[in-house]
Amino acid sequence: MNALLLSCLTFVSTLLGGLVGFRYRDRLHLIISFTAGVLIAVCFFDILPEIFALATAHHLDLTPALVALVLGFLSIHTLEKLAVIHATHEQEYAEHRHAMVGLLGASGLAFHSVLDGVGIGLGFQVSPQVGLLITIAVMAHDFSDGLNTVSLMLLHGNTPRKAFWLLLIDAVAPIVGAGSTYLVTIPEYVLTWYLGFFGGFILYIGASDLLPEAHSTHSSFTMIGLTVLGMLFIFLLTRLT
Repeated sequence: MNALLLSCLTFVSTLLGGLVGFRYRDRLHLIISFTAGVLIAVCFFDILPEIFALATAHHLDLTPALVALVLGFLSIHTLEKLAVIHATHEQEYAEHRHAMVGLLGASGLAFHSVLDGVGIGLGFQVSPQVGLLITIAVMAHDFSDGLNTVSLMLLHGNTPRKAFWLLLIDAVAPIVGAGSTYLVTIPEYVLTWYLGFFGGFILYIGASDLLPEAHSTHSSFTMIGLTVLGMLFIFLLTRLT
């Protein structure tokens, strides 16, 4: 089977996830609660194990990747504070909607989707069976990516039109990643640095951005349950694929 052809299936998966976000945007606080759990769990159950596996397989020092994780966390924290806090009005934080913050978050997810496609391409270089299994895993993962992309864009005041364009970029990204494996080889140590940086990036968005936002106007056991459900979804996904 062709890696590039099968990566096109992830386009459909990502698009469906995003369309769910658009369809139920009147219940955005519920989607955000679920999304927060998904992003936090992706960091701990997907990205960090990937870093550890790469470091172990290639005898790499974990320290640079963990430093990159902290830098990713601090980078998005700094960018968000520069965008959101004006003078001493930090108490107005929950009322602000800054398009750039949503754009940065959605762009980071899109770049991560490129690596999903790289994973598909590399999997097919090992064997068709491995490539097919990775494709199935990426399809399930990218449904959440599409949902997260739309949620982040709408949450931070971007128009539905802009959110849809970012959704399309996110949907195309795995195809680009799969195609790149025919042309470029990414060194493993660079990949661990990137995964660390992105892990810190989405950990901040999930824990410090989405969770407080979800509970700023709605607070209930339903919201907590949806966050836990998002975490459980990723946990099971990473164990079954």
